[in-house]
Amino acid sequence: MPQPTKAQLESAFDTVYDVFKGTPQYSWPLLNQRLDCEIWVKHENHTPVGAFKIRGGLVYIGDRAKSGNKRGVITATRGNHGQSIATACARHGIPCTIVVPEGNSAEKNAAMAAQGGKIVTHGHDFQAAAEHARDRAAADGLDMLPSFHELLVRGVGTYGMELLGTVQDLDTVYVPIGLGSGISGMISARDALGLKTKVVGVVSDAAPAYALSFEAGKPVSTNTADTMADGVACRVPVDEALEIILKGADRIIRVSDDEVRDAMRWYYRDTHNIAEGAGAVPLAGLAQERALHQGKKVGVVLTGGNVDRDVYAKILAEGEV
Repeated sequence: MPQPTKAQLESAFDTVYDVFKGTPQYSWPLLNQRLDCEIWVKHENHTPVGAFKIRGGLVYIGDRAKSGNKRGVITATRGNHGQSIATACARHGIPCTIVVPEGNSAEKNAAMAAQGGKIVTHGHDFQAAAEHARDRAAADGLDMLPSFHELLVRGVGTYGMELLGTVQDLDTVYVPIGLGSGISGMISARDALGLKTKVVGVVSDAAPAYALSFEAGKPVSTNTADTMADGVACRVPVDEALEIILKGADRIIRVSDDEVRDAMRWYYRDTHNIAEGAGAVPLAGLAQERALHQGKKVGVVLTGGNVDRDVYAKILAEGEV
């Protein structure tokens, strides 16, 4: 799959900005003091669905609607992709079925339903839910909507254009990897703007498929992806995403669930922002490599803040001294 061009990314702004005018990027003094560098946080937790995915959904479904295709769609998700698609489909009157795995976030499920999605629960993890969605698509006469696609990358790449176009001279930016649209969008934006900023992917050490694939130079799947950071709980990498990552990422690092919980607490204490597990993964990655960045300017993408209240309360309480 070719990377989106600068013209394609700029065109995607029109669709995204018709719904919301982008998100801010802030540098928080307490966070900077904690890690001894100038950190710029891209606040994708401030979108209308609380996560970056809405950008891709708006562009993908908007393109589909322009072609006159109003047939119902089905997709699989752990939550943020589903919120994106449900919101975009509701804008265009397109029926939307969303398959989630068992034990999925109750609050994300409720949000997707409120945004117009029909929720179906199936399977023990995302991969099982995705396979069921493909089966249901054929049986129910629905179009299977992928979780990785060029149009999705164009949409989410607008956050990279905003961050890199606003904050000058970023040495490195840390991005979480779920199925790969976010980091592919960031790499595409960096290349479109002709910058030298290093893009570092961050995965959970309990869901290392993309790290293993990056090291091997080819797709490597895992049998499990059991991490509390459900947005990066991937066990089967996408070939097209890996192609972009291999060409454009500097490295991929792994973080533990404990490191992610620490980063969630830091976001609250130092910025009073809520970060879900996947949203805190980049900050955990930066903390792990803090010795490389003392005195430098670094970016992290807070990709979402959609964490269940009970889970979040427990994580905050665990950090109390």
